[in-house]
Amino acid sequence: MPSLSAAPALALHDVSKRYGRRWALARLTYALPAGRSLLLTGHNGSGKTTLLRLVATALGPTAGKVEVLGHDAVQERDTVRREVGLLSHASFLYEDLTAQQNLVVLARLLGHPSPGDVADTLLTRVGLGRRSDNAVRGFSAGMRKRLAIARLLLKAPRIALLDEPFGELDPAGIHDMEGIIAELKASGVTVVLATHLVEQGLTLCEERLHLQDGRAVAA
Repeated sequence: MPSLSAAPALALHDVSKRYGRRWALARLTYALPAGRSLLLTGHNGSGKTTLLRLVATALGPTAGKVEVLGHDAVQERDTVRREVGLLSHASFLYEDLTAQQNLVVLARLLGHPSPGDVADTLLTRVGLGRRSDNAVRGFSAGMRKRLAIARLLLKAPRIALLDEPFGELDPAGIHDMEGIIAELKASGVTVVLATHLVEQGLTLCEERLHLQDGRAVAA
């Protein structure tokens, strides 16, 4: 039996997900080798976000099996959650706290020895150093996206799931996000990137999975 270290970063075994009578994913089988990054494409409603949420264990499959780094995403959910970071449409930020306080709270939950220092470093990295003491409630959508990526970086996941990471960002923000994705890859993090900006995605990822009505099809 192969060791977990040799397991694919992501393995989907005949995975299906149903909402009522609608199948968001239908018998999807795919394996992403460790050390490779995946561009996930498809029109709205094709199943991209559902797939990312299954990998992040926010959802469970109706049928089939999702494995992350050799772990069953249902049976070993807590283990998978420690290894995966999700940047989604929902920012999961505390509105009444400042940008720094949001990161300090997470750093303390993760047991980081220097919560304030790591928060300041990450806020500078994502271009929010001058807004660290401002409450999130007054942030623009682009600023919230920057803070959300800082939260993901703080978690230091082995797999980063990025759902439309370029959305709501200005050109400078898009450039910064491309740099962050490149840095994640260089540090050995597996990136799964769902985006409508296909050309940009192709420059950042080695693999591509195109979905149509929840099924893998040729792009």
